[in-house]
Amino acid sequence: MHFREEEKAAVYKAIYTRRDIRTFRPDPIPQDTIMKLLDAAHHGPSVGFSQPWNFILIQSEEGKRRLAWAADKERRALAIHYEGERETKFLSLKIEGLEQAPLTICVTCDPTRGGSHVLGRNSIPETDIMSTACAIQNMWLAACAEGLAMGWVSFYKKNDVRDILNIPPHIDPVALLSIGYTDNYPPMPILEAAQWEKRRSLEPLIFAEKWGVPPERP
Repeated sequence: MHFREEEKAAVYKAIYTRRDIRTFRPDPIPQDTIMKLLDAAHHGPSVGFSQPWNFILIQSEEGKRRLAWAADKERRALAIHYEGERETKFLSLKIEGLEQAPLTICVTCDPTRGGSHVLGRNSIPETDIMSTACAIQNMWLAACAEGLAMGWVSFYKKNDVRDILNIPPHIDPVALLSIGYTDNYPPMPILEAAQWEKRRSLEPLIFAEKWGVPPERP
């Protein structure tokens, strides 16, 4: 396989400019674009080719409102773990995107798909979740390439989401993804801009042969 220079540049552009977005315009997303995102997710790698994901599309105001309630309830509960400025920054994190965005996708993981003997999952059960995360990343990069914004809401009680979306108890609701167009596409990640955390330098994270051994410099 060979990529032309402009094709490689486009891939890296999507990787480096992708952002977690919290504010959206209400403009509808064309159905064929939604299907492109889902198809990109469906072509993600999965352990034993099990493809453990499902995608629940939520576009009704009532459905989005109930999911926003579940996320806000958990956000307020989690705030007790922070104090002072950290608490203020945490509570300033926006979850209104769940109601603003024209589309929310709940991505789920079925740990039983493929039966009891899935290549790779027998040794590391978490590979189901890893596979689903790969599908989400594919969708995120596709959304970026399509000029769409995506926000991943990661705090909610799973049983709240199961109850709202009628998800069976053995199915894991991995992510709530708000998708739409935005007027606020930041040049850096929101948490980095809010000084919640800095991007770590890459070099100290690289070891050679064994943990803690830095690679030799050329």
